[in-house]
Amino acid sequence: MAKKKKIIGATDHIDLPEFNLDNVACKIDTGAATSTLHCRDVHLLEKDGTEYLCFRLYDPRFKIYDHQQYRFSQFRVRRVRSSNGLLDERYSIKTTVSLYQQKIKTEFTLSFREKMKFPILLGKRFLRNRFLVDVSQNNLNYYQKIASAPAE
Repeated sequence: MAKKKKIIGATDHIDLPEFNLDNVACKIDTGAATSTLHCRDVHLLEKDGTEYLCFRLYDPRFKIYDHQQYRFSQFRVRRVRSSNGLLDERYSIKTTVSLYQQKIKTEFTLSFREKMKFPILLGKRFLRNRFLVDVSQNNLNYYQKIASAPAE
């Protein structure tokens, strides 16, 4: 029997447990193959013979601006076609997304998205075989999460 797919709206909020971030706004983008994470200061660093991809999460509007530098030893370079049609090379990492009480390991390309409305895009690879998108809805995961949270 096929697993029932959850409905997700055009926008929502997700948790990124490996970054200790909860309720980060995201846009669901069925036109993007890969998900994207807004960050700055992306660079490579070699330490003790290991190459690290370093970056800082950045978006004061969404309170993901903690000045912390993150380092990933496992990363790759992806060729990505941006919304303006140009081919770009971006670093990508895998990290865990928490959505609808599921923890899902997924790939994010790193991009400086300061002029964009949302710090995170969730693309087709993340959505495939898990979610149906209803663009008339928003924040379905977020509303379910706060409704099921214990009262203080």
